[in-house]
Amino acid sequence: MTGKTLVLGVGNPLLSDDGVGIHALRRLYELAQFPEEVQVVDGGTSGLDLLHYLEGTSRLIIIDAVETGGPPGTLARITGDRVPAYLSPKMSPHEIGLPDMLFAAQLRDLYPQEVVVWGLQPATTEVGLELSPPVAAQLDTLVESILQELQEWGIQVQRIFAPPNVGDGG
Repeated sequence: MTGKTLVLGVGNPLLSDDGVGIHALRRLYELAQFPEEVQVVDGGTSGLDLLHYLEGTSRLIIIDAVETGGPPGTLARITGDRVPAYLSPKMSPHEIGLPDMLFAAQLRDLYPQEVVVWGLQPATTEVGLELSPPVAAQLDTLVESILQELQEWGIQVQRIFAPPNVGDGG
């Protein structure tokens, strides 16, 4: 598959767990260096303003707080036709812009061949700069899942160092 890969972290880091996508991007930058064909973007709460990043993009990973209905910190991977359904419940202002951006991408024939949403079930979206304990405890698992997705797509990411305690419950 040709074209670039876009890793897009979204959310509002001023609303605790709503900012998990931004926290995950920061962690990705600490752990790895990405090849030239991978663009890693802090999308914050932008919507249609992000459309230009989809130019030439064949694969898109969106990192966000995801309403799973499960306990806080539940890991979610959403693909295919389920992506628009994930975007329909509005948890925060940035989720109004993401469906618009993806719809506009379809209209302009910019919609990536593969779209995957990775995220964690939030515990709270109250004002606060820190992730809640159950979401913070799963942050490295989320990041490792994203790195694994990239690897499965044949993208070689250079590790800076491995995260501590991934997968051992601590």
